Amino acid sequence: MAFTQQNSSAPQHGNGVPHVRLPVVQTGAEKAGPPGVADQAAMRVLRWLRLVFGVCFAINLGLHFHPQYAAQFARQAADVVAQPHWLAVWDGAVWRVLSAAGVSKGLALLFGIEALLTVGLLTGWGFPAMGWLGLAYELLVWSALGGGGAGAAALVYALGFALLLLLRAWQGSAWSDAALRRPGLSQVRWALWLVGLLWAAIAWTAWQPGLGLRLSDALIQAQAHAPNGQAEWIAFWAGLGQALGMDEFAVLIAVIDTLIAAGLLLAPWLPCWLRRLLLWSGLMFSLLAWSLNGALGVFPGSYSDTLSAAAIGAWLFELLLAAHPWLEAAPPRVMTAPPEMRRVGDAA
Repeated sequence: MAFTQQNSSAPQHGNGVPHVRLPVVQTGAEKAGPPGVADQAAMRVLRWLRLVFGVCFAINLGLHFHPQYAAQFARQAADVVAQPHWLAVWDGAVWRVLSAAGVSKGLALLFGIEALLTVGLLTGWGFPAMGWLGLAYELLVWSALGGGGAGAAALVYALGFALLLLLRAWQGSAWSDAALRRPGLSQVRWALWLVGLLWAAIAWTAWQPGLGLRLSDALIQAQAHAPNGQAEWIAFWAGLGQALGMDEFAVLIAVIDTLIAAGLLLAPWLPCWLRRLLLWSGLMFSLLAWSLNGALGVFPGSYSDTLSAAAIGAWLFELLLAAHPWLEAAPPRVMTAPPEMRRVGDAA
């Protein structure tokens, strides 16, 4: 006796084979599963690093109330002559707006934005919108300060906000209801590439003529503003540069900058161990550069940042160290397998 098993209410089509409605499976449309233990550990490290950035912002905010900072900030309008034309036009427009509103009111507005960003960084509140605000604010400060020492620091701070956005460093905070998920592969790659572009600009500057003389002058000025213990440390490196020849010492620094820049741009294709070695080297080199800033960069003549661009650069490498393993392992996926086609034949 023949029989046919009903798997669907759809009409049957010949030879006793039922019509089965299959789910549509699209390539790359799998749903990402919950983060694993390693992912959660990396997210926790990123969250702590965001808090460190918030502490830096809080210290900056306190130092910006120093009267000398306001005076230095107001003098930046005189630097438009040394800028490219397009940047001078933009800088002049910014300063005209500040002058019309009153410099004191303009500074109060900027300090209010910094206070808001500090709260966002320390609590995770308002992200990711707060990260976009910080990125826009730091780019505004960089352009308005004319790209000098303070402007260069603002550019590095802007890059910090960009990495926080790319690596989702706000998730898991008490004030954030963002879903816990690892950043995409392209986001981690762009984080490495952005830092690599920064170091490519540093390397280009390092290869310009006269770096040896500029390096010697910078070490002398840093030693003059450093406390006793740090002054001895700077004197050691100045003596090493004199022994090797300051021009040769500058070439060595330029080569290191170039290797770090090239490694960061090629990092997505490097083995994990070599990428980790590269990031640790960049971190240690940035910390060394920070240690050679007079008074560790606090009020280094620009009266605009507390820890200098080199310190925030070291912090960027810490972000990359926490996130770079995501280039290796694919995120966990919940695969939807199509049901088996069961062919039901006739049984006698």
